[in-house]
Amino acid sequence: MTHSPMVAVWEGLGGDPALLPRVSAVVREGALEARLPVRELGRGCVGACALAAAELGARRAGLAEVPRVRVDDGAVATAFVSERHLLIDGRAPVSFAPLSRFWRAADGWVRTHANYPHHRARLLGALGLADDATVSDVAGLLAGRSAAEVEETVYGAGGLAVALRTAKEWATHEQGIAVAGRPLIEHERVDTAHARALPPLDGDPLLPAAGVRVLDLTRVIAGPVATRTLALLGADVLRVDAPQLPEDPDAHADTGFGKRSTTLDLATDRSTFEELLASADVVVTGYRPGALDRFGLSPEALAERKPGLIVAQLSAWGAYGPWRERRGFDSLVQVATGIAATEGSPEQPGALPAQALDHGTGYLLAAAVLRALTEQSEQGYGRVVRLALARTAAWLTDGIERGGTGPAGRGEAEPVERGEAGPVERQEAQEPAYDRPDAWLAERDSGIGRLRYALPPVSFAGGPADWARPPGRWGTDPARWA
Repeated sequence: MTHSPMVAVWEGLGGDPALLPRVSAVVREGALEARLPVRELGRGCVGACALAAAELGARRAGLAEVPRVRVDDGAVATAFVSERHLLIDGRAPVSFAPLSRFWRAADGWVRTHANYPHHRARLLGALGLADDATVSDVAGLLAGRSAAEVEETVYGAGGLAVALRTAKEWATHEQGIAVAGRPLIEHERVDTAHARALPPLDGDPLLPAAGVRVLDLTRVIAGPVATRTLALLGADVLRVDAPQLPEDPDAHADTGFGKRSTTLDLATDRSTFEELLASADVVVTGYRPGALDRFGLSPEALAERKPGLIVAQLSAWGAYGPWRERRGFDSLVQVATGIAATEGSPEQPGALPAQALDHGTGYLLAAAVLRALTEQSEQGYGRVVRLALARTAAWLTDGIERGGTGPAGRGEAEPVERGEAGPVERQEAQEPAYDRPDAWLAERDSGIGRLRYALPPVSFAGGPADWARPPGRWGTDPARWA
């Protein structure tokens, strides 16, 4: 069953449906064009995030009315490929390494991910190839093996490879069944302690998350997009990475806006982390379920040590099913869930016009945190929210109606769907088609060079238009709150 994306997301977040008419959309043909409703997904995720921000800001500022939200397809489309628009001193980053690609197998296709050195090493080791193996070496080897065999062999060695499946094949897969049975956004109350009361905003909802302390334990792309958005809205976001697992500098530049970045070895310096946790309001994790448990960083362990904490957990495949402990990235989830087959042809798999599972889930995660903060201001108590790229994929392939913003070309706002609360999404005048991103790009100087970057798509009346600070160098900030 399909629903308007905004309605589905806002309902999943537990939001008041009476607030939905505060949202309007600027529709632009050509934005995020695909066979699947990617534009609608982006609009719904960003719109819900902006509405959650406006709601929190109004609550903290003591406003009688939630500010209006405006979602522009052009801003969303530009932000959803922010990594492609980034320039550092005029240089464009390289998004995918040579061994991160589709390969022909003996009976179909398989996709690998080897952007990080340790993933490349595990891939080559699983295939029995030397460290200096070339694309031709890998292609020749995989051509003689079945896609399923490659998937199991590489994952068994800690690498990343996924066999191409159709949507029907994924629907009968044990993990696909497990994913389909879960809600898009999972949230639960985990303790009975009151959270720290956030100070009022003195009538100004500009920065709804001002004063909120966020520990960011995430890596490419969805988690960092979520915390980048919380930083935009005023949160003090401190990204924490293990020193032995450096982040790609270009990826950090794209998603590091508004944040600070430090390194901390949890195996040898737990005391520093515990000091940070003691004053944190939110912890966001983006590692595969169970990977951080040995450090006492499961949602349950964190909530026990810091009552009132909000824990936001992101994973590729979900914290359930036989693949719950597998690593994954957007490109691999597209391949497993049938998206690559749908967007491709019989001769060649395809891909979405953006890493939309990553970006969309990132805004959903930020929205879930913002709504949890609003609920805490009313009820107190700690909360856990969980999202998975594979669940977002299921929503994209079988839960979103295409269009959903009403007839084009109207000069006035038009209600497009009615329910007990009245219109739930309004369309502004039809704007020119999306063909250039220039209106949603900006430039600024930073400690890592002159940056061209995508502006944030989250927009509400009185809200911020850009981040307060550019990204710095990875891991160079002190491990303390601002």
